[in-house]
Amino acid sequence: MRQFFGWLSLVVLMVFLVIGALFIMRPFGEPPSVMDDYIIDNAQEEAASNNVVAAVLFDYRGFDTLGEATVLFAAVTGALLVLRASHKKEET
Repeated sequence: MRQFFGWLSLVVLMVFLVIGALFIMRPFGEPPSVMDDYIIDNAQEEAASNNVVAAVLFDYRGFDTLGEATVLFAAVTGALLVLRASHKKEET
């Protein structure tokens, strides 16, 4: 019974967090923020790129993109190691 209330409280907490996040999100179609305007206006001069999306990914948020690529590489490597180990067990 105690474990049930623990899980129930966790689910209730998650529901409140999701509802709270929905209330603080900017509505769809609302004009962009000041930072969006800055990036759109200055991407070509600062990043020497005509593609604003590429400028954001590789110049403004380069370390974030590197971190995401590292996590993706680690996940794929881990999955391949697990599948390879299970494949070897089936062969023997």
